Amino acid sequence: MGTFGIDLGTTYSCIAYIDESGRPTLIKNALGEDSTPSVVYFETPDNVVVGKDAKNSAKLYPELVISLIKREMGEDVEYSLHGELHTPESISALILRELARSAAEQTGQEVKDVVITVPAYFGVAEREATRNAGKIAGLNVLNIVPEPVAAALHYESVGSGEDRTILVFDLGGGTFDTTVIRLSGDDINVVCTDGDHRLGGANWDEEIVLFLLAWFRSEHPEVDADSSEEFRQELIAAAEDMKKSLSTTRSRRYAMTYGGQTARAELTRDDLEELGSGLLERTMYITERTIQTARAAGVTHFDDVLLVGGSTRAPAVAAKLRERFGFEPKLHDPDQAVAKGAALFALIQSVKVLLPDEESEREDGDPAGAARAELPEPRNDPDRVTLSQAQVEKVADQLGMSADKVRRLAVKSVTTVVPRAFGVKVLVAGDQPVPSWSIVHVLEANQPLPAAPEARQFYTAYPDQTMVELEIWEQAGSISSPNLADNNKIGDGIITGLPPLPKGSPIDVNFRMNDTGSLRVEAVELRTGTKLKIDLRIQGLSTAQVDEARTSVARYALSE
Repeated sequence: MGTFGIDLGTTYSCIAYIDESGRPTLIKNALGEDSTPSVVYFETPDNVVVGKDAKNSAKLYPELVISLIKREMGEDVEYSLHGELHTPESISALILRELARSAAEQTGQEVKDVVITVPAYFGVAEREATRNAGKIAGLNVLNIVPEPVAAALHYESVGSGEDRTILVFDLGGGTFDTTVIRLSGDDINVVCTDGDHRLGGANWDEEIVLFLLAWFRSEHPEVDADSSEEFRQELIAAAEDMKKSLSTTRSRRYAMTYGGQTARAELTRDDLEELGSGLLERTMYITERTIQTARAAGVTHFDDVLLVGGSTRAPAVAAKLRERFGFEPKLHDPDQAVAKGAALFALIQSVKVLLPDEESEREDGDPAGAARAELPEPRNDPDRVTLSQAQVEKVADQLGMSADKVRRLAVKSVTTVVPRAFGVKVLVAGDQPVPSWSIVHVLEANQPLPAAPEARQFYTAYPDQTMVELEIWEQAGSISSPNLADNNKIGDGIITGLPPLPKGSPIDVNFRMNDTGSLRVEAVELRTGTKLKIDLRIQGLSTAQVDEARTSVARYALSE
């Protein structure tokens, strides 16, 4: 049984594995195409269609078609389809099921162990939702890996092997990230990352749709075309095709028909660049911010600037990077690099899972492999282990590869960073008539993972407190801010059983994040020395809800 890497994209998804020659290879879907539209059509209560036909069905049955679901990951939203409620996780699971089914047919291998990629800027809730989507699909999610890291792994595998510092500019269908990565020997270290998970090619599509609607209205103001969802879906499909064509041509025409009236619109590359100028400027602003953060970390130059994601094919992207920063960016297999890198990462993970790791035995005797799936203690260099030849040969036989390759993968180290700042909600000191609250960030963005910063000390707000409610918040905006409006609550916990404490009693709060981005919060009441572990409840699906969704999703017949 092999391991697979899945690029679960906002607009398109694909899956890859390591073939018999040892190369990462994209697996074509049932239609013989490299990627599958991330679109689900709930055709009947018992049958769903995933992919191209689902996308085409949006013109006729928009109320039964779900797209861009990745933008809702980690959000508390539900969709009612044929009388049954679905979450972003369960809908994403249907896409994952189709990718796994198609890959199994093409390779003859069971698809079980996978690595799924996410935007580098995804926070705890989005990553946990992605992991749950994999579980609902019946997959064993070895890890969640940031898309730029996967792209860097693929870049390293086809590169010179020299030490390099790269900037990955990842503009996909629905998300945007910039990430600085150092490649040194067997180490891949993320220096910093930034981004916007609601900025991508779909935003350019929307600008084109508005352009086409305005064109139609200008010729037929008496026709209420704006109110037709079917007409809008036609324009969405046309907009994507026009956008892609304008990467290689200078102009495109499109004939629109609605209400018995016809209009023939023309869109030039210059028009498109003007329509998307504000969107592109947002990517440049984020890139500039990333460069400044990297400079503060000691990065003074980039050996390569990689363009990843289908939307980077637009000539305006490279042109703007040259104009603004003097870069000479290069397209790096923009549609496939992430999936191929994820397949490499999956192979590395499978080697590490199978190899013994005596250092990671916990005091209670449980193997670290089980603990690692939950929330391990941060450890120094956990992957540097001494391997016997027998151990290596056993793993090599299990994975069907050479012993030398197992050794090379075993020492491969991938270090990512905290994607966003995390903190607690506190009462602002003062005599305000209405309580005022703010966020104090304990775990700052771009710290290397695993991260365990020094404890922050907080104080009880009222006399005789016997309990403390701790709310955990995550940076929501592009810049860390203490304002509640610029953060999202992701969980909470209650400390109980305290003796009546005077106002101002100190409580230390510890934040710890492991290398997969899972978060633990602990607190210590200092007057009594009592250690209080807080069971952080990340808002999202419970274990019971995941199990229920897995049963629900498994009953659907899939077709593409």
